[in-house]
Amino acid sequence: MPLNNNVAIFVKKLSGSDVPLPRYMTGNSAGMDVFAAVDDQETLLPGERRLISTGIVIALPPGYEAQIRPRSGMAVEAGITVLNSPGTIDADYRGEVKILIINHGAKPFVVKRGDRIAQMVVHKVYRASWNITDSLETTKRGDGGFGHTGQT
Repeated sequence: MPLNNNVAIFVKKLSGSDVPLPRYMTGNSAGMDVFAAVDDQETLLPGERRLISTGIVIALPPGYEAQIRPRSGMAVEAGITVLNSPGTIDADYRGEVKILIINHGAKPFVVKRGDRIAQMVVHKVYRASWNITDSLETTKRGDGGFGHTGQT
């Protein structure tokens, strides 16, 4: 059964009608696939990173963010991932959504217009407030740092 907790997001297309809007590929997908709006194609050599246009500007409602994440198929098949992942699009950002990808693979990778290049997951945002105190409750872990929880 598909999810039924929708949030309306306004979107403006910048680069013509041939590139699809981000969309869920299955009824229970958490992330929408995001499509490349490159002019024709762009080639990333091994180790190269590049901002890829999506051709859209979005207006998230206050209290929401959109996270940009890698697509698992691109990662396993070609070594392509999203840097700064998950990237955050804030509710007050009004620039073009661009995806920062890197080629960790051994071969050049070609991004063509309309390729699915990332996922976008929309989340509710909670703002934290700080409460200054002189002491904190103790825990079994205490101040054990990196790798501490795996030790006996």
